[in-house]
Amino acid sequence: MHVTCRIRTKFQLGIAFFVFLLTTSVLANPIIPIPTQPQQPTFTPSAPNMDATGYILIDGSTGKVLAEKNADTRMPPASLTKLMSLYIISAAIKSGQIHMDDKVRISTKAWKTEGSRMFVKVGDDVPVRDLLQGIIVDSGNDATVALAEYVAGTEEAFVSMMNQQAKLLGMNNSHFMDSTGLPNKEHYSTPHDLAILVQAYIKNFPEDYSFYSEKWFTYNGIRQPNRNRLLWRYQYADGLKTGHTNEAGYCLVASAKKDGMRLISVVMGAPSDLARTEDSIRLLTYGFRFFETHKLYNASTPLLQARVWQGMKPEISLGVPEDFYVTVPAGQYKRLQATLALNNPLKAPVMKGQTCGTINVTLGDQVIASKPLVALDNSPQGGFLRRAADSVRYNLHKYFSKPEEKLNTG
Repeated sequence: MHVTCRIRTKFQLGIAFFVFLLTTSVLANPIIPIPTQPQQPTFTPSAPNMDATGYILIDGSTGKVLAEKNADTRMPPASLTKLMSLYIISAAIKSGQIHMDDKVRISTKAWKTEGSRMFVKVGDDVPVRDLLQGIIVDSGNDATVALAEYVAGTEEAFVSMMNQQAKLLGMNNSHFMDSTGLPNKEHYSTPHDLAILVQAYIKNFPEDYSFYSEKWFTYNGIRQPNRNRLLWRYQYADGLKTGHTNEAGYCLVASAKKDGMRLISVVMGAPSDLARTEDSIRLLTYGFRFFETHKLYNASTPLLQARVWQGMKPEISLGVPEDFYVTVPAGQYKRLQATLALNNPLKAPVMKGQTCGTINVTLGDQVIASKPLVALDNSPQGGFLRRAADSVRYNLHKYFSKPEEKLNTG
């Protein structure tokens, strides 16, 4: 069964699911109102043209790709690799495997690692918090190897964890050979994969994300600036990480938030430090100016009451399992439509979290977002008499009900 409704800014969004049982029907509950939005441009220009080898711009809430070039082409990521290392480290902190105040003994291997440094010394006992800042702000290879060894015992074991995590996140064109990003022909990633990684990091570890906006970090009397120039040049930027080798060129993964909308940009293979900064600003400015993101539904909020056959209760509340956002070109919000498809029939037992249908949001003829519609509570099977009566009612329902019902709210 399908229900179609137009999304209006001056009306509540309503979805109705009709089940006719001789003299009874089940109606949808009112949906959360969508606030009126200011008038925006109704056209979307082409994305900025840039000399970088590859780039991508996505919305941080929806993952919607707003601009891209060679986004799935494998490239050397240089120190952008550390974003995956930091994901593993933050996961270890969140799970309680390691703690911010733990002291990490610096090995000879960590101290000797080439490239950018935090300038730790062999045998020093350095808090996890300081090493974390040394990776994020200083891009310290020495700090990265030290924490990799602390989390996994060896850097090699840590790299195995990185590759396993990449698969879990759907980073299908990434493979890591070390924790730092030193050149290796078997070490690669893509703009799209790195955008997926950053989206997951911000969602899963918001408590650690504040480190990425720090402009300076001082350790052992040495004060170093964050290499991410966006923190000084772009007012909405609050992260994340730079990278550079001769093979990779100049790279920058950035994120910025404006008026509740978060964007993530990845620039790889830019010709200079200045170019990667300016390219990132162009992408972020383009995204904020010509696109908008809206929350349509709150997680676990009842959207409708659906008929449950042979259950102890005749109805069950359905909703979305997580906040439902959509990203659309500016000025196109009023053209959105929502279509609801329910599994029919819905028979007990129904368990909380069980998928009972789908909500599709379309712009014109294109589906731009979908979410499962899930049960918000349990509906156990009813007794013998309830099941027998519902079997009769259901057969009558199939005979008398129409194949499709629609409700327009505008």
